[in-house]
Amino acid sequence: MPSTTGSKVRRWDQHGREHVVEVQRVGIQRSLNCGTCGWRKGVQFLPWLKAQEHLAEAHQATVDPAGSRT
Repeated sequence: MPSTTGSKVRRWDQHGREHVVEVQRVGIQRSLNCGTCGWRKGVQFLPWLKAQEHLAEAHQATVDPAGSRT
């Protein structure tokens, strides 16, 4: 049985609410799970980009916490 690994894409909206999409990987398959609305999608390429697009379009969450670091 293949091992599962994962990461998260976090963004904040203009009201300061955090939105998270989990990126799960099993072998070469990746699936995205939105913790806010329950949206799910299977992707093969660029999962983090797809997660960012979902957060921006569905939740207007575009503030990257890592982007504010210097």
